[in-house]
Amino acid sequence: MSARVSGRQRIGSDAAHAMLELLPDPVLLVRVLETHAMDIAYANQAARTLFGIELLGAPLGAALRQPKVLEAIEEALATGAAVEVAFESIAAQARFWGAFVRPLNDREHVMLRLRDETDARRTERMRADFLANASHELRTPLASLAGFVETLRTHARDDAAAQERFLAIMAEQAGRMGRLIEDLLSLSRIELNEHIVPAGSVDLSGVVADVVEASRPLTLEGGVLIEVRSGKGPFTVAGDRDQLVQVAQNLIENAVKFSSSGGAVSVTLDRADALEDAGAASGREGWVSLSLLSPDMAPEQGFVVLRVNDQGMGLARQHLPRLSERFYRVAGQKSGGTGLGLAIVKHIVNRHRGGMLVESAEGEGARFSVYLPGA
Repeated sequence: MSARVSGRQRIGSDAAHAMLELLPDPVLLVRVLETHAMDIAYANQAARTLFGIELLGAPLGAALRQPKVLEAIEEALATGAAVEVAFESIAAQARFWGAFVRPLNDREHVMLRLRDETDARRTERMRADFLANASHELRTPLASLAGFVETLRTHARDDAAAQERFLAIMAEQAGRMGRLIEDLLSLSRIELNEHIVPAGSVDLSGVVADVVEASRPLTLEGGVLIEVRSGKGPFTVAGDRDQLVQVAQNLIENAVKFSSSGGAVSVTLDRADALEDAGAASGREGWVSLSLLSPDMAPEQGFVVLRVNDQGMGLARQHLPRLSERFYRVAGQKSGGTGLGLAIVKHIVNRHRGGMLVESAEGEGARFSVYLPGA
């Protein structure tokens, strides 16, 4: 007798159930009741892990509050055809999902499969943002370089003094483009992995010490003193050391650049036993504070707090909400930077599930605070 059974092999219900449980995508079997309400008749392991609640028999709306998905189910039931929709989950870390809906033959049950498309969407958004930002920011230095090249080829062909002056400006513009490209690439890499929490362990006091030492040439040139103060440690956080070095470096170098000669930059490390304490403002009279990033954490979570205080020109209230935007620069303040430093800081801190606070008053300096969950 042939091993084939009518040209088709059937698998048992136990094996089919095991296969569904092993699928990496969340799969739900939705039951449509006579009242037209919908509840969950089955949810595989991936779905139970995603929603974190007991799903069997629960109303669909209790687990998935997405009007687009509910409309797709109604359309699939009405037409008998498969329907696909995309939606974004609203949380501290937004995620993008694709939903595939298909009714079963009995028209009383609907299969709902969810697919996490966050990586693909982030990659596409990163590519589009990179092209838009790079083309905009590189246009000015490129036009400048082209103009000087044309001048050197014509009017300044035999003018040695002009050639020396123009070449120095061209070198400066080329350096600016190099820094801009490096920061754009760095920001793109950070955004690509922003939803992945770092797994390493980092001593933030060692990071600060290394950055302060590396900043000595800048402080000597500007005549600025860096004062480091530490509370009671340890200052260990879960994180990526290279990225945390970027955070400390960008904040400290910004503070040095915006400080006048003879001024001081204060760098403070401390611990906070609760989220409320970590994100608390200094309360200095006349200073305005604004949270640029708030973590989605339990109130009792402990944090390590890094604060960088400068004695520069300070910032007006209207500038504070936009400080972490890409390429945002405050009129009248020239730092020679790319306008990406604080955007990089914010995205790194967000990846580490931390928070960021800015405080300032015009003419009195500014203080940036970054707080990260303690390891």
